[in-house]
Amino acid sequence: MTLRAWVLIARGYRARRAGRSTDAHRHFAQAVAASRRARSSPALVRALKGLGQIERDLGRGDAALPLYEEAVRICRDGGDALRLAHTVRHLGDIHQDAGRPELAEPCYREALAIYRSHHRTGPLDLANALRPFAILQETLGKPEQAIDLWTEARHLYAGLNLQAGVDESSEHLAKLGA
Repeated sequence: MTLRAWVLIARGYRARRAGRSTDAHRHFAQAVAASRRARSSPALVRALKGLGQIERDLGRGDAALPLYEEAVRICRDGGDALRLAHTVRHLGDIHQDAGRPELAEPCYREALAIYRSHHRTGPLDLANALRPFAILQETLGKPEQAIDLWTEARHLYAGLNLQAGVDESSEHLAKLGA
């Protein structure tokens, strides 16, 4: 049964990359059900996040929220710190997109704390966690914090040769007068 869930998850991601949101939604929803039946927490987290991402792609953040909240709860029990950091960061994105900065901020702080303390954190994961937190700090009127975050993100993106990330960081820094 677990294999079925993983096959459906793979189909969901393929459909999403191909722009077939309806198919992706169906595959991820079936994967959630199969993962629950198999009692496979790793597959369930992946399926919930996939389904949540499709909901976000379709502009339905309110539908994505409980999916990511459940995934975060499962991650907290599962012991995979990096999976938790990634999932809680996306939960923060949902809150930020919905105009709930007071709920987004602790998510971003938690994700960054995990990433900064974990020896296997990749620079792209850290940069991608810094980015939305920097945006949030700008929104909250905290330019000094935003400058620090954008500067660090720009450095990481530059080290990865990701010009789009460098450019975005530089634009925000210029706007902030840094």
